[in-house]
Amino acid sequence: MSGTAIAAAPSPPHLRPRWGAAVIRWLRANLFSSWWSTALTLVLVYLLLRWAWGFVDWAIVHAVWSVPQTPKGPDPTACRQLQGRGACWAVIGDKWRFILFGQYPYDWQWRPALCVVLFIALYAISAMRRFWRRELGLLWIATLVVIFALMWGGFAGLGFVPTNQWGGLPITLILSTFGLAAAFPLAVLVALGRRSTGMPVVRVLCVAYVELIRGVPLITVLFMASVMFPLFMPEGMNPDKLLRAQVAIILFAGAYLAEVVRGGLQTLPKGQYEAADALGLGYWQKMRLIVLPQALRLVIPPLVNTFISFFKDTSLVLIIGIYDLLTAGKVALADPAWTGFASEIYLLLAVIYFLFCFAMSRYSHGLEAHLARARTR
Repeated sequence: MSGTAIAAAPSPPHLRPRWGAAVIRWLRANLFSSWWSTALTLVLVYLLLRWAWGFVDWAIVHAVWSVPQTPKGPDPTACRQLQGRGACWAVIGDKWRFILFGQYPYDWQWRPALCVVLFIALYAISAMRRFWRRELGLLWIATLVVIFALMWGGFAGLGFVPTNQWGGLPITLILSTFGLAAAFPLAVLVALGRRSTGMPVVRVLCVAYVELIRGVPLITVLFMASVMFPLFMPEGMNPDKLLRAQVAIILFAGAYLAEVVRGGLQTLPKGQYEAADALGLGYWQKMRLIVLPQALRLVIPPLVNTFISFFKDTSLVLIIGIYDLLTAGKVALADPAWTGFASEIYLLLAVIYFLFCFAMSRYSHGLEAHLARARTR
């Protein structure tokens, strides 16, 4: 017997788990455990089914998918005859390019569409842990350079497009991606500076920066960057409006992320710092190799929550006249032909925002689970 592998015999059919029985046990334990739980479950199921059927009836059964085109433009008479009983998806078919790309020249809108594809591909590659190498940073730099080159143009036969004609989804992705990518290292430095005991001046400056930015809304920061900041610049120097908005978002996001990072640094046991000192590591070696990896692992959920929040907050750039995704949708509704069909456009915008935010949320859950498994090995 020794040294001989014994193959495990397959379980008899009557001993194998029955998924149907397991589902029934779960339903009894969680949804039908008592009379009031059963009643509440039935009521919620009824309301859910009623809402679902109402939505299907509005969005599919009685929906209008297209309208005839006239020399004066689309004729939404069929949509208006519904009087709200059905969705008018024809407004999406007529306005989707403006919603996604804003005032970007119509014939060149393949360029911002390609930029959106590049952004999504960059996010997907960055989410795969096997690509977490130094080359990934170079890929980010190269891809972002290509994105800005495509958006601006002015070379290789591509027509030049100023930033005041950019809009829609590319603007939202540019502001959020650059904003968070630049704000995160700033936040780490500010968090470390705020906890510094040997440099009181740096600590005071970091505290003042965080408290000042957190004490005002993002709209105020954007307004200051757009209106007041040029007044302090030398005569004849007027930074691009998009650049000013980007700097405002970076500074605002950096202050909030700094507090999240500082929370992770405070949570880390003091013994980790002492162990790093015992190894003879310098300050930056200690932070890079010991402290920050553990602190950031502890604050993944609030970090991602902040990322999601600022991804949606980029819609506030409308106050300085930048056509982000939400603003482009609102402007599309200004067309008199489509007055009264806001629900369809806002539903499309909600789906787009949800897909990006849900992807960030699911990725953070997967990353958190992976780091937890690696820690227990």
